[in-house]
Amino acid sequence: MFVLPTVAAFFIGFIVPFIWGVYLSFNKFTVVNNLHFVGFKNYVTMFKEGDFGHSLWYTALFTVVSVVTINVLAFLIALALCKKFHGTRLFRTVFFMPNLIGGIVLGYIWQIILNGVLVHWKVTLTTNEWYGFWGLIILMNWQQIGYMMIIYIAGIMSVPQDLIESAMIDGAGSWERLKSVIIPILRPSITICTFLTLTNGFKLFDQNLALTAGNPGKKSEMLALNIYNTFYGRVGYQGVGQAKAVIFTILVAIIAFAQLHFTRSGEEQM
Repeated sequence: MFVLPTVAAFFIGFIVPFIWGVYLSFNKFTVVNNLHFVGFKNYVTMFKEGDFGHSLWYTALFTVVSVVTINVLAFLIALALCKKFHGTRLFRTVFFMPNLIGGIVLGYIWQIILNGVLVHWKVTLTTNEWYGFWGLIILMNWQQIGYMMIIYIAGIMSVPQDLIESAMIDGAGSWERLKSVIIPILRPSITICTFLTLTNGFKLFDQNLALTAGNPGKKSEMLALNIYNTFYGRVGYQGVGQAKAVIFTILVAIIAFAQLHFTRSGEEQM
């Protein structure tokens, strides 16, 4: 009985819409009460068009780069802010604050900042896809480092001090203590942060829409924005957009299950 409300909400809010969405992906439609079954035609069209494939690898590349940069910088900042010096709490608050700002707002803020810098070289974020790519990397680092930093700080603060002292007595230097004591204990935190940044990067939409809107010529269009533009921006392509959404959901589900598996594996090894 205690589980029933959660199960009912999950069934109504996810299972039913997902099944309905899968069915829609096999139809051609503009409104859902006027469906024409076309089988796998929407999926064939989706893979024939180059924009979906480009958005997929562009998103995958962005996700890999953002995962590495966000986690490395967040970890280094967490290490620095775990040292005792005046203003530590202030710095933690300052680094965390960007995470509280909405993605659309951040996108427009950084669009103004980055275009203001790039104008000195007579280019903009939409000159080619790589200006937009690195603009998104900078934006996401600025937004998410503070959140991941908090998780890393919590993990570092939980490291038993007697282990650190024992390693120092055994002659371990700073690098040895970090590699052999701190990082192994931080494995659950590292796993959580890695997959949070992984899923956040793969599902990125607001920032991409505000910063470049996929320009030039959809070259900086990430997967979520590509689905949105297909469904709402192309008449008669709602079924193709729905097919893309189904594939997108499956990919995100795979990432989520991988996150759960590795998180549990990290906890069992601890």
